[in-house]
Amino acid sequence: MAALSAWFWNERFWLPQNVTWADFADPEPGVEYPKAGHLLSALPLALGIFAVRLLFERFVARPCAHILQIHTEVSRMATPNGALERVFTCVTKSPDCRQVEGLSKQLDWDVREVQRWFRHRRNQDKPSTLTKYCESMWKFVFYLCIFTYGVHFLWKSPWTWDTRHCWYDYPYQGLSPGLHLYYMMELAFYCSLLFSQFTDVRRKDFLMMFIHHLATVGLISFSYVNNMLRVGSLVMCLHDAADVLLEAAKMAIYAKSQWLSDFLFSVFGLVFFSTRLVIYPVWILHTTLFESWQMIGPYPSWWLFNGLLLLLQVLHVLWFCLIIRVSIKALIRGKVSKDDRSDVESSSEEEDGVRSGVRVTPRGRGLSSKSENDTNGHLTSSPWQQGH
Repeated sequence: MAALSAWFWNERFWLPQNVTWADFADPEPGVEYPKAGHLLSALPLALGIFAVRLLFERFVARPCAHILQIHTEVSRMATPNGALERVFTCVTKSPDCRQVEGLSKQLDWDVREVQRWFRHRRNQDKPSTLTKYCESMWKFVFYLCIFTYGVHFLWKSPWTWDTRHCWYDYPYQGLSPGLHLYYMMELAFYCSLLFSQFTDVRRKDFLMMFIHHLATVGLISFSYVNNMLRVGSLVMCLHDAADVLLEAAKMAIYAKSQWLSDFLFSVFGLVFFSTRLVIYPVWILHTTLFESWQMIGPYPSWWLFNGLLLLLQVLHVLWFCLIIRVSIKALIRGKVSKDDRSDVESSSEEEDGVRSGVRVTPRGRGLSSKSENDTNGHLTSSPWQQGH
């Protein structure tokens, strides 16, 4: 373990030339530097944030949803059937044509009845609009609070107005209580999303979002240990700006306010473009790549940090392309509709159409998490959830 620790915390990787860990061991009175052990405090804080979320959703979000007349939908229950339940639980939730025909012969049911049973059974596990609204309202309130705090804190910070202050005296930059609180709250929130994702609305991009949250936790932790907190605080605040509007637009959709959701989504697109495709490369990447090169010079962890920031920029471009794609389809069809990643699959109209010999195509069926299929005017998962 000692050898592994020595290898991981190699000074030549983490620190600039002629700097050692011993230089931070005995700071001046009143001066504190970031330490890896500080990150452990984010774990109990994450549990506290999750507990606050449960209370918030029950005593704040649900009453608000009731005022807006957002209720739990009553879906049609599947007829209890042991054989089909075993297939649904152990084999597949969406059987193919061959499996449906086999079950039809085994149970002496019509093929349509088997398909309808699986559709109703899947709908039983779908989260309600009320659940999704409460989830979005919690994220909206947190992002709004942390973004407000970030703006207030950074407004008084010199590195906001002159990014060269991010590198003056680096890495001997003291850790202020305000900056420490900002980092720990952001880190704890994304840690809470890591384990709350297993209890939240389970959408088609579950794995993608889990990796996203994991990468966010890693990047925040890495910049903390490497004492790049100043530029890291700018990155966090810049990303929170669009996330506030994202969750607000989703709340408007769940409340069935079409004009408000269209307006908020349009503003979200503009803010996303300005913050992540203009300000981020011109402001953030310029200082991390060029100003830091001139003032402190490159070293191994510097290359890794900038590599992660450049990868983040690539993701920004991909996500914005998806936003543009959805926006164009929404304009063609006249509106931006709801997030279909976890919606009920079909309606009684479809079944009535089948019985009368009319083919009715349900809207939003078969959406992929990467927006590869026609959205029929519905928002796909990628631009609405991966915008952070």
